[in-house]
Amino acid sequence: MTADPIELTARLIACPSVTPAEGGALTVIERTLEAGGFTVHRITFSEPGTPDVENLYARIGSGGPHLMFAGHTDVVPPGETAAWRHDPFSGTIDEGQLYGRGAVDMKGGIGCFMAAALDHLAAQGGRPKGSISFLITGDEEGPSVNGTEKLIAWAAARGERFDHCILGEPTNPARLGDMIKIGRRGSLSAVITVTGRQGHVAYPHLAANPIPPLIAVLAALTAKPLDAGTDHFDRSNLEITSIDVGNGATNVIPQRAVARLNIRFNDQHSLASLKAWIEGVVAKAATEAITTEIGYARGNSESFLTRPGAFVDMVAGAIAEVTGTRPQLSTSGGTSDARFIKNYCPVVEFGLVGETMHAVDERVPVADLVALTAVYRRIIDRYFAKSE
Repeated sequence: MTADPIELTARLIACPSVTPAEGGALTVIERTLEAGGFTVHRITFSEPGTPDVENLYARIGSGGPHLMFAGHTDVVPPGETAAWRHDPFSGTIDEGQLYGRGAVDMKGGIGCFMAAALDHLAAQGGRPKGSISFLITGDEEGPSVNGTEKLIAWAAARGERFDHCILGEPTNPARLGDMIKIGRRGSLSAVITVTGRQGHVAYPHLAANPIPPLIAVLAALTAKPLDAGTDHFDRSNLEITSIDVGNGATNVIPQRAVARLNIRFNDQHSLASLKAWIEGVVAKAATEAITTEIGYARGNSESFLTRPGAFVDMVAGAIAEVTGTRPQLSTSGGTSDARFIKNYCPVVEFGLVGETMHAVDERVPVADLVALTAVYRRIIDRYFAKSE
Protein backbone atom coordinates (compact mmCIF):
# COMPACT_ATOMS: atom_id res chain seq x y z
CA MET A 1 0.00 0.00 0.00
CA THR A 2 1.11 3.56 -0.69
CA ALA A 3 -0.11 4.63 2.76
CA ASP A 4 -0.05 2.62 5.99
CA PRO A 5 -3.40 2.52 7.83
CA ILE A 6 -1.70 1.50 11.07
CA GLU A 7 0.68 4.45 10.99
CA LEU A 8 -2.11 6.85 9.96
CA THR A 9 -4.38 5.65 12.76
CA ALA A 10 -1.57 5.93 15.32
CA ARG A 11 -0.86 9.50 14.22
CA LEU A 12 -4.54 10.39 14.57
CA ILE A 13 -4.74 8.78 18.02
CA ALA A 14 -1.76 10.88 19.14
CA CYS A 15 -3.90 14.00 18.60
CA PRO A 16 -5.89 14.78 21.79
CA SER A 17 -9.05 15.73 19.91
CA VAL A 18 -11.57 15.48 22.74
CA THR A 19 -14.76 17.24 21.61
CA PRO A 20 -14.68 20.06 20.58
CA ALA A 21 -10.85 20.32 20.35
CA GLU A 22 -9.31 19.71 16.92
CA GLY A 23 -6.12 18.54 18.62
CA GLY A 24 -4.14 18.33 15.39
CA ALA A 25 -6.19 15.46 13.91
CA LEU A 26 -7.61 17.47 11.02
CA THR A 27 -4.11 18.72 10.24
CA VAL A 28 -2.91 15.12 9.89
CA ILE A 29 -5.76 14.41 7.47
CA GLU A 30 -5.25 17.65 5.56
CA ARG A 31 -1.55 17.05 4.97
CA THR A 32 -2.07 13.40 4.05
CA LEU A 33 -4.82 14.10 1.54
CA GLU A 34 -3.21 17.19 0.03
CA ALA A 35 -0.10 15.10 -0.64
CA GLY A 36 -2.39 12.68 -2.51
CA GLY A 37 -3.86 15.40 -4.72
CA PHE A 38 -7.02 16.29 -2.78
CA THR A 39 -8.29 19.84 -2.48
CA VAL A 40 -8.90 20.40 1.23
CA HIS A 41 -11.11 22.91 3.04
CA ARG A 42 -11.13 23.59 6.78
CA ILE A 43 -14.37 25.20 7.98
CA THR A 44 -15.34 26.33 11.48
CA PHE A 45 -19.01 26.56 12.39
CA SER A 46 -20.44 28.46 15.35
CA GLU A 47 -23.74 28.87 17.12
CA PRO A 48 -24.63 30.69 20.35
CA GLY A 49 -24.57 28.41 23.35
CA THR A 50 -22.42 25.77 21.65
CA PRO A 51 -18.65 25.45 21.17
CA ASP A 52 -17.04 26.41 17.86
CA VAL A 53 -16.14 23.31 15.86
CA GLU A 54 -13.60 22.94 13.08
CA ASN A 55 -14.43 20.53 10.25
CA LEU A 56 -12.79 19.29 7.06
CA TYR A 57 -14.01 18.63 3.55
CA ALA A 58 -11.68 17.24 0.88
CA ARG A 59 -12.31 16.11 -2.69
CA ILE A 60 -10.38 14.77 -5.65
CA GLY A 61 -11.98 14.52 -9.08
CA SER A 62 -14.66 16.67 -10.67
CA GLY A 63 -17.08 14.25 -12.28
CA GLY A 64 -19.34 11.43 -11.23
CA PRO A 65 -19.90 9.07 -9.72
CA HIS A 66 -19.04 10.68 -6.40
CA LEU A 67 -18.22 8.42 -3.44
CA MET A 68 -17.98 10.15 -0.08
CA PHE A 69 -16.42 8.86 3.12
CA ALA A 70 -17.74 10.46 6.30
CA GLY A 71 -16.52 10.34 9.86
CA HIS A 72 -15.35 12.22 12.92
CA THR A 73 -12.02 12.85 14.59
CA ASP A 74 -13.42 14.01 17.92
CA VAL A 75 -13.34 11.51 20.76
CA VAL A 76 -14.86 11.16 24.21
CA PRO A 77 -12.64 11.94 27.23
CA PRO A 78 -10.32 9.09 28.23
CA GLY A 79 -11.34 9.17 31.88
CA GLU A 80 -8.74 8.23 34.46
CA THR A 81 -5.50 8.02 32.48
CA ALA A 82 -3.83 5.88 35.15
CA ALA A 83 -6.40 3.16 34.52
CA TRP A 84 -5.14 2.68 30.96
CA ARG A 85 -2.56 0.08 30.06
CA HIS A 86 -0.95 2.67 27.78
CA ASP A 87 -1.34 6.43 27.55
CA PRO A 88 -4.67 6.99 25.73
CA PHE A 89 -3.04 9.40 23.27
CA SER A 90 0.16 7.47 22.64
CA GLY A 91 -0.99 5.19 19.81
CA THR A 92 1.02 2.32 21.30
CA ILE A 93 1.08 -1.11 19.66
CA ASP A 94 1.22 -3.98 22.16
CA GLU A 95 0.77 -7.66 21.32
CA GLY A 96 -0.81 -6.90 17.97
CA GLN A 97 -3.26 -4.30 19.34
CA LEU A 98 -3.16 -0.55 18.69
CA TYR A 99 -4.21 1.26 21.88
CA GLY A 100 -5.69 4.72 22.25
CA ARG A 101 -8.80 6.81 22.52
CA GLY A 102 -10.47 6.80 19.13
CA ALA A 103 -8.73 3.67 17.87
CA VAL A 104 -12.16 2.15 17.18
CA ASP A 105 -14.45 5.16 17.31
CA MET A 106 -13.45 6.22 14.75
CA LYS A 107 -9.92 7.26 13.89
CA GLY A 108 -9.21 3.72 12.73
CA GLY A 109 -11.95 3.96 10.10
CA ILE A 110 -10.57 7.27 8.83
CA GLY A 111 -7.01 5.92 8.67
CA CYS A 112 -8.16 2.87 6.73
CA PHE A 113 -10.19 4.82 4.21
CA MET A 114 -7.38 7.30 3.62
CA ALA A 115 -4.96 4.43 2.99
CA ALA A 116 -7.43 2.69 0.69
CA ALA A 117 -8.21 5.85 -1.29
CA LEU A 118 -4.55 6.80 -1.72
CA ASP A 119 -3.70 3.26 -2.80
CA HIS A 120 -6.53 3.30 -5.35
CA LEU A 121 -5.41 6.67 -6.70
CA ALA A 122 -1.82 5.47 -7.06
CA ALA A 123 -3.05 2.57 -9.16
CA GLN A 124 -5.10 4.98 -11.31
CA GLY A 125 -2.31 7.42 -12.02
CA GLY A 126 -3.44 9.84 -9.33
CA ARG A 127 -7.01 10.52 -10.54
CA PRO A 128 -10.22 8.58 -9.89
CA LYS A 129 -12.72 7.73 -12.61
CA GLY A 130 -15.13 10.02 -10.82
CA SER A 131 -14.74 11.75 -7.44
CA ILE A 132 -13.76 10.74 -3.91
CA SER A 133 -14.40 13.01 -0.96
CA PHE A 134 -13.95 13.10 2.82
CA LEU A 135 -16.49 14.76 5.09
CA ILE A 136 -14.91 14.87 8.54
CA THR A 137 -16.34 16.57 11.62
CA GLY A 138 -15.13 17.34 15.12
CA ASP A 139 -18.60 17.38 16.69
CA GLU A 140 -20.06 13.88 16.52
CA GLU A 141 -19.42 12.98 20.16
CA GLY A 142 -20.67 16.39 21.32
CA PRO A 143 -23.81 18.42 20.59
CA SER A 144 -23.70 17.57 16.86
CA VAL A 145 -24.74 21.12 16.08
CA ASN A 146 -21.66 22.58 14.37
CA GLY A 147 -20.53 19.43 12.59
CA THR A 148 -21.83 17.14 9.87
CA GLU A 149 -25.26 18.75 9.53
CA LYS A 150 -23.75 22.15 8.72
CA LEU A 151 -20.73 20.79 6.86
CA ILE A 152 -22.72 18.79 4.32
CA ALA A 153 -25.13 21.72 3.85
CA TRP A 154 -22.10 23.97 3.23
CA ALA A 155 -20.76 21.52 0.64
CA ALA A 156 -24.13 21.20 -1.07
CA ALA A 157 -24.46 24.99 -1.23
CA ARG A 158 -21.13 25.06 -3.11
CA GLY A 159 -22.59 22.72 -5.72
CA GLU A 160 -21.26 19.44 -4.34
CA ARG A 161 -23.45 16.47 -5.24
CA PHE A 162 -22.93 13.06 -3.68
CA ASP A 163 -23.97 9.74 -5.16
CA HIS A 164 -23.21 7.43 -2.23
CA CYS A 165 -21.60 7.61 1.20
CA ILE A 166 -19.83 5.21 3.53
CA LEU A 167 -19.80 6.26 7.18
CA GLY A 168 -16.91 4.64 9.02
CA GLU A 169 -18.52 4.16 12.42
CA PRO A 170 -17.70 0.91 14.26
CA THR A 171 -20.57 -1.35 13.22
CA ASN A 172 -19.39 -4.87 14.02
CA PRO A 173 -20.44 -6.49 17.32
CA ALA A 174 -17.73 -9.16 17.59
CA ARG A 175 -15.80 -9.70 14.36
CA LEU A 176 -14.94 -7.62 11.32
CA GLY A 177 -17.53 -8.45 8.68
CA ASP A 178 -20.42 -9.09 11.07
CA MET A 179 -22.65 -6.15 10.25
CA ILE A 180 -23.46 -3.23 7.96
CA LYS A 181 -25.81 -0.53 9.19
CA ILE A 182 -28.23 0.30 6.37
CA GLY A 183 -30.42 2.58 8.46
CA ARG A 184 -31.24 3.76 11.94
CA ARG A 185 -34.34 4.11 14.04
CA GLY A 186 -35.48 7.64 14.70
CA SER A 187 -35.11 9.35 18.06
CA LEU A 188 -37.55 11.69 19.79
CA SER A 189 -36.77 13.21 23.19
CA ALA A 190 -39.52 15.12 25.00
CA VAL A 191 -39.98 16.92 28.31
CA ILE A 192 -43.50 16.97 29.74
CA THR A 193 -44.22 19.56 32.41
CA VAL A 194 -47.43 19.52 34.46
CA THR A 195 -48.02 22.58 36.61
CA GLY A 196 -50.54 22.82 39.42
CA ARG A 197 -50.73 24.85 42.61
CA GLN A 198 -48.53 24.31 45.66
CA GLY A 199 -50.19 23.83 49.01
CA HIS A 200 -50.36 22.02 52.35
CA VAL A 201 -51.24 18.33 52.14
CA ALA A 202 -53.78 18.82 54.96
CA TYR A 203 -55.69 21.30 52.78
CA PRO A 204 -55.75 19.68 49.34
CA HIS A 205 -58.73 21.76 48.27
CA LEU A 206 -56.45 24.78 48.32
CA ALA A 207 -53.87 23.13 46.04
CA ALA A 208 -53.72 21.32 42.70
CA ASN A 209 -51.39 18.33 42.72
CA PRO A 210 -49.58 17.91 39.35
CA ILE A 211 -48.28 14.43 40.11
CA PRO A 212 -51.44 12.31 39.51
CA PRO A 213 -52.09 13.92 36.09
CA LEU A 214 -48.47 13.31 35.10
CA ILE A 215 -48.70 9.69 36.24
CA ALA A 216 -51.84 9.28 34.16
CA VAL A 217 -50.10 10.74 31.11
CA LEU A 218 -47.13 8.39 31.47
CA ALA A 219 -49.41 5.41 32.03
CA ALA A 220 -51.30 6.20 28.83
CA LEU A 221 -48.09 6.63 26.83
CA THR A 222 -46.73 3.26 27.99
CA ALA A 223 -50.00 1.32 28.08
CA LYS A 224 -49.24 -0.74 24.98
CA PRO A 225 -46.37 -1.37 22.55
CA LEU A 226 -45.95 1.19 19.80
CA ASP A 227 -45.61 -1.55 17.16
CA ALA A 228 -44.26 -5.06 16.57
CA GLY A 229 -41.30 -4.08 14.37
CA THR A 230 -40.94 -4.19 10.58
CA ASP A 231 -38.95 -6.11 8.00
CA HIS A 232 -35.82 -4.03 8.54
CA PHE A 233 -36.39 -2.49 11.99
CA ASP A 234 -36.77 -3.63 15.58
CA ARG A 235 -39.93 -2.61 17.40
CA SER A 236 -40.16 0.98 18.58
CA ASN A 237 -39.74 1.65 22.29
CA LEU A 238 -40.65 4.52 24.60
CA GLU A 239 -38.57 4.88 27.74
CA ILE A 240 -39.27 7.23 30.64
CA THR A 241 -35.84 8.49 31.64
CA SER A 242 -36.64 10.93 34.46
CA ILE A 243 -39.45 12.04 36.79
CA ASP A 244 -38.78 15.05 38.98
CA VAL A 245 -40.92 17.19 41.29
CA GLY A 246 -38.14 18.96 43.18
CA ASN A 247 -39.88 18.37 46.47
CA GLY A 248 -38.08 17.18 49.57
CA ALA A 249 -40.98 17.70 51.95
CA THR A 250 -43.69 15.17 52.81
CA ASN A 251 -46.29 17.72 53.85
CA VAL A 252 -46.18 19.92 50.75
CA ILE A 253 -48.05 19.38 47.50
CA PRO A 254 -45.57 20.47 44.80
CA GLN A 255 -46.33 23.02 42.15
CA ARG A 256 -44.70 21.25 39.24
CA ALA A 257 -43.90 17.72 38.03
CA VAL A 258 -41.59 17.05 35.09
CA ALA A 259 -41.00 13.86 33.12
CA ARG A 260 -38.44 13.19 30.41
CA LEU A 261 -38.76 10.44 27.84
CA ASN A 262 -37.16 9.16 24.68
CA ILE A 263 -38.70 7.17 21.84
CA ARG A 264 -36.62 5.13 19.42
CA PHE A 265 -38.93 4.51 16.51
CA ASN A 266 -39.01 2.62 13.22
CA ASP A 267 -40.46 3.50 9.83
CA GLN A 268 -44.05 3.03 10.98
CA HIS A 269 -43.80 6.41 12.68
CA SER A 270 -42.49 9.92 12.10
CA LEU A 271 -41.54 12.79 14.36
CA ALA A 272 -44.78 14.54 13.40
CA SER A 273 -47.02 11.54 14.10
CA LEU A 274 -45.38 10.82 17.47
CA LYS A 275 -45.54 14.46 18.54
CA ALA A 276 -49.24 14.56 17.64
CA TRP A 277 -49.86 11.42 19.69
CA ILE A 278 -47.98 12.73 22.73
CA GLU A 279 -49.71 16.08 22.54
CA GLY A 280 -53.12 14.43 22.34
CA VAL A 281 -52.43 12.36 25.46
CA VAL A 282 -50.98 15.27 27.41
CA ALA A 283 -53.84 17.60 26.50
CA LYS A 284 -56.28 15.32 28.34
CA ALA A 285 -54.46 16.06 31.61
CA ALA A 286 -55.17 19.79 31.48
CA THR A 287 -57.90 21.22 33.69
CA GLU A 288 -58.79 24.65 35.02
CA ALA A 289 -56.20 24.19 37.76
CA ILE A 290 -53.65 22.09 35.85
CA THR A 291 -51.62 23.28 32.88
CA THR A 292 -49.32 21.23 30.65
CA GLU A 293 -46.34 21.96 28.46
CA ILE A 294 -44.23 19.83 26.09
CA GLY A 295 -40.71 20.58 24.93
CA TYR A 296 -38.72 18.66 22.33
CA ALA A 297 -34.95 18.24 22.03
CA ARG A 298 -33.19 19.78 19.05
CA GLY A 299 -31.39 16.57 18.12
CA ASN A 300 -34.52 14.58 17.30
CA SER A 301 -34.25 12.62 14.06
CA GLU A 302 -36.38 10.60 11.69
CA SER A 303 -35.79 6.94 10.97
CA PHE A 304 -34.24 6.10 7.62
CA LEU A 305 -33.36 3.11 5.50
CA THR A 306 -30.96 2.65 2.60
CA ARG A 307 -32.82 -0.12 0.88
CA PRO A 308 -30.88 -3.20 -0.20
CA GLY A 309 -29.88 -2.93 -3.82
CA ALA A 310 -26.82 -2.58 -6.04
CA PHE A 311 -24.81 -0.34 -3.72
CA VAL A 312 -25.54 -2.32 -0.55
CA ASP A 313 -24.86 -5.58 -2.40
CA MET A 314 -21.52 -4.26 -3.64
CA VAL A 315 -20.43 -3.23 -0.14
CA ALA A 316 -21.59 -6.53 1.36
CA GLY A 317 -19.82 -8.49 -1.39
CA ALA A 318 -16.54 -6.67 -0.81
CA ILE A 319 -16.76 -7.38 2.92
CA ALA A 320 -17.50 -11.06 2.32
CA GLU A 321 -14.58 -11.44 -0.09
CA VAL A 322 -12.07 -9.98 2.38
CA THR A 323 -13.42 -11.34 5.68
CA GLY A 324 -15.12 -14.55 4.57
CA THR A 325 -18.29 -13.40 6.33
CA ARG A 326 -21.50 -12.21 4.71
CA PRO A 327 -22.53 -9.23 6.88
CA GLN A 328 -25.93 -8.85 8.49
CA LEU A 329 -27.87 -5.83 7.24
CA SER A 330 -28.91 -4.01 10.39
CA THR A 331 -30.65 -0.86 11.61
CA SER A 332 -29.81 -1.44 15.28
CA GLY A 333 -28.10 0.88 17.71
CA GLY A 334 -28.42 4.56 18.46
CA THR A 335 -28.21 7.54 16.18
CA SER A 336 -25.22 8.56 14.06
CA ASP A 337 -24.31 11.33 11.66
CA ALA A 338 -25.88 9.21 8.93
CA ARG A 339 -29.13 10.90 9.97
CA PHE A 340 -27.84 14.09 8.35
CA ILE A 341 -26.17 12.50 5.32
CA LYS A 342 -29.25 10.50 4.27
CA ASN A 343 -30.90 13.74 3.15
CA TYR A 344 -28.25 14.11 0.41
CA CYS A 345 -27.45 10.56 -0.78
CA PRO A 346 -27.78 6.88 0.16
CA VAL A 347 -25.51 6.06 3.11
CA VAL A 348 -24.34 2.85 4.72
CA GLU A 349 -22.14 2.41 7.78
CA PHE A 350 -19.27 -0.02 8.04
CA GLY A 351 -16.21 0.17 10.26
CA LEU A 352 -14.35 -1.67 12.97
CA VAL A 353 -15.49 -3.89 15.86
CA GLY A 354 -17.05 -1.65 18.49
CA GLU A 355 -16.43 -3.77 21.58
CA THR A 356 -13.97 -1.34 23.24
CA MET A 357 -15.29 2.01 21.99
CA HIS A 358 -15.56 4.65 24.74
CA ALA A 359 -13.92 2.19 27.17
CA VAL A 360 -10.66 2.27 29.10
CA ASP A 361 -7.99 0.62 26.94
CA GLU A 362 -9.87 1.23 23.70
CA ARG A 363 -7.92 -0.73 21.10
CA VAL A 364 -8.03 -2.35 17.68
CA PRO A 365 -6.15 -5.36 16.33
CA VAL A 366 -3.68 -4.15 13.71
CA ALA A 367 -4.85 -7.07 11.57
CA ASP A 368 -8.34 -5.54 11.53
CA LEU A 369 -6.93 -2.23 10.29
CA VAL A 370 -5.25 -4.05 7.41
CA ALA A 371 -8.42 -6.02 6.64
CA LEU A 372 -10.69 -2.96 6.81
CA THR A 373 -8.37 -1.11 4.44
CA ALA A 374 -8.62 -4.04 2.04
CA VAL A 375 -12.44 -3.91 2.27
CA TYR A 376 -12.51 -0.17 1.58
CA ARG A 377 -10.03 -0.55 -1.29
CA ARG A 378 -12.19 -3.25 -2.87
CA ILE A 379 -15.30 -1.08 -2.49
CA ILE A 380 -13.58 1.88 -4.15
CA ASP A 381 -12.23 -0.26 -6.99
CA ARG A 382 -15.63 -1.83 -7.64
CA TYR A 383 -17.48 1.46 -7.34
CA PHE A 384 -15.50 3.15 -10.08
CA ALA A 385 -15.14 0.04 -12.22
CA LYS A 386 -18.90 -0.17 -12.30
CA SER A 387 -19.11 3.43 -13.48
CA GLU A 388 -17.08 2.56 -16.56
